[in-house]
Amino acid sequence: MILDSIDSKALTLLASRARISWADLGEALGLSAPAAAERVHRLEESGVIRGYEARIDPHQVECKLTAFVSVSLGRAKDRPAFLRSVMATAEVLECHHVAGDDDYLLKVRCKDTDALEHLLTGVLKAHAGVVRTRTTIALSTVKESATPPSVAFPVGGRKRARS
Repeated sequence: MILDSIDSKALTLLASRARISWADLGEALGLSAPAAAERVHRLEESGVIRGYEARIDPHQVECKLTAFVSVSLGRAKDRPAFLRSVMATAEVLECHHVAGDDDYLLKVRCKDTDALEHLLTGVLKAHAGVVRTRTTIALSTVKESATPPSVAFPVGGRKRARS
């Protein structure tokens, strides 16, 4: 789908203010509220907008530990079962098929190291096809976003850091 400047601006506004009213969105886009709503519905139907969710502070809900787990599988035939397990595991926030020494890179959030140990040994390594995992624990998070750069920094390019 080709996005015009109004679509791009709508995506930028929705990425930062998903609960904006149709009237406010329309005003910001120079459109009527129904025209703004129609634009957004078209973006939803085409799959550009995949959904809406509340951004929850993981520290406030006792999920303070963030880790990245590299996983290597022994055989290609083990992938479907492994991926089904990953999809069913709430602690796995992201799963990326990667190039390099490993097959997958997972971003996980857990309550603590005990919960991480259970995830690693009781869930991930429990699969017969998993031959190796490597885990990196994040000490802190400086930046985290689910918004693609073309939406976060539309038309004018990236924002420059202030010195």
